[in-house]
Order: sequence, then C-alpha cells, then structure tokens
Amino acid sequence: MGAMASDRAPGLRPRILVRRPSPGLAAGEVTHLERSPIDPALALEQWHGYVEAFRVRGWSVTEIEPADDHPDGVFVEDTVVVFDDLAVLTSPGAASRRGEVDSTARTLATLNGQGLGLDIAQITPPGTLDGGDVLKIDRTAYVGVGSRTNAEAVRQLTDHLEPRGWRVVGTPVTTVLHLKSGATALPDGTAIGWQPLSDAPSPFPTFLSVPEDHGTAVVDLGGGAILMSADAPRTAELFRTLGLDVVTVPISEFELLEGCVTCLSVRLR
Repeated sequence: MGAMASDRAPGLRPRILVRRPSPGLAAGEVTHLERSPIDPALALEQWHGYVEAFRVRGWSVTEIEPADDHPDGVFVEDTVVVFDDLAVLTSPGAASRRGEVDSTARTLATLNGQGLGLDIAQITPPGTLDGGDVLKIDRTAYVGVGSRTNAEAVRQLTDHLEPRGWRVVGTPVTTVLHLKSGATALPDGTAIGWQPLSDAPSPFPTFLSVPEDHGTAVVDLGGGAILMSADAPRTAELFRTLGLDVVTVPISEFELLEGCVTCLSVRLR
C-alpha cells in the first residue's frame, strides 16, 4: 500500500497548528471512558513537550488563539482537516465544541494572508464532522460515522473532495470516540489499531494489530520518524523493528479525555 497522503509543497517547511490547553480542561467531553481527575499543570507541561517534539524535527509551530472557555479546545484537529491545498473547516458533533472553529478559521485566514495558499471549505449543518474521524491514506479519506460525525457530513466532504481526486469512504465507529482513536496509519500507509477497539470488518486494505490501546495513534514526522504516546512501549518496540524512528511523548492527561497524539495538532505538510 502506498504512503500516507502528503499535503506538503516541495521546499516548504512543515507546520503544525496547536492551541494550548484551557485551564478548564478537566471539564472536557468524555464519551467512552469514565471521567478521571485531570492535572492542568501536568497537561500544560505535556503539551509543551508535544510541541517541542515537532520543533526539534524541523516543524514550524503556529498557535491558534486561546479558547479558555472551551475545555476541549486543545484538540484542534477536530476543527479543520487539510487535503492538499484545501482546508475543510468542520462542524463538531458536540454542541459545546462548535465555537472552537471560528478561531481556527481566523488563523488560517492570517496564514493565507502570509502566502499559505489554502482554499477554504466548510461542513455545514445538519452535517456534523470532527477532524478526528478523518484518516487519510494515499488519496482515500476514511471517515468514521458515529457519535460525532454523521452521514450528511460524509456526503458534503465527498462533494468537496471527489473533484480534487480524492475518494471518501464512510465507516462505522462504535467502540471509540473517533475513527483515529482506534486506528491511524504508518508512513507506508499501513493502518494500525488495537484489535479490541477496532470495528469489524476493517475498511483498510492493510491492517497491523498493535499490542496496546495507546499504541493506536501515530503522527508521521517525516524522514521515517513517527510520534506516539509514551504509554505504549511494546508498540514502540514493534515499530522500531519495522525500521521506524520512534519518538515518544507523555500525553496521559489528554488520554484521560480520549485524546491522542493526532488530535493535539493540525499538520500542514
């Protein structure tokens, strides 16, 4: 299977969009996990470590303005999904999160004014879409349909993407919050997931089962390197045997809110 789709123009430095965690992070939405105490100071420390892992690998960092009144605002991936030169602003499935999108849109407008060059589209009601439900492999966008993303959003996304040469595949999500809570992809396009969190049958042509639940999420850092949670050491070792350069970061406070390494940033490749 081919490599994960790249949105990076030749010669441009990759960039992440991030938002620092709200002091009210502990009040974030929880769907499939029991609510646990969150340490806001530790969460901020872990967030800084996450951002630094990108910086040292050559990524530029753009902070979206704080959204302290939105406890889940740190999970910026849910507000926009980028396909080549198209940014699709979302319509989050949780009503408490819908106010997060405007600030992401303002940041993209600022970057466009600096020459980023993205076209902008938006999912509109009654469509609901969280970016964590979109997994891009080659030029296929797998879209999880579940508690946060609905079939109408899949239809709208298809209208936006098919003319640009993308295929959109809707797939049910029942065991986790988002599709990418249960499956992501290695740089070669192999989908990965922990079997108990994977809906069957798998929509992916190539699937590798990992030994730990927090090993399901990776971010392609480029150059054969991936970023993943420090809380999946056996999975990290498995990936190293595949020849990958594995970078691990602690994100325990975000995992308590069903977050992972993908949802803490938007990657502009």
